[in-house]
Amino acid sequence: MRKIKKDDMVRIIAGKDKGRDGKVLSVDTKKNRVTVEGCNMVTKHQKPSAGNPQGGIIQKENPIHISNVMLLVDGEPTRVGFKMEGDKKVRVAKKTGKVIG
Repeated sequence: MRKIKKDDMVRIIAGKDKGRDGKVLSVDTKKNRVTVEGCNMVTKHQKPSAGNPQGGIIQKENPIHISNVMLLVDGEPTRVGFKMEGDKKVRVAKKTGKVIG
């Protein structure tokens, strides 16, 4: 089970976008990286293709290391723990003890 999943709200705690909040668009478990909506934007020069016939310069999100983000629960950044509820393993906010859905 992962501490940060797709569609979680996170706060960036290091790097050029430090302090910004955003939604997780994707998680790469092999490289331990997450892509956060509107953060770590880079400029990419793209050749015309079938998907993008115009081509040109586009802005896109680059992944950042998972250690540079913290999960937001009720607008507060918190560490994540795990506990068993019956026979299910659930994520728990360390700051409040609240189960994360």
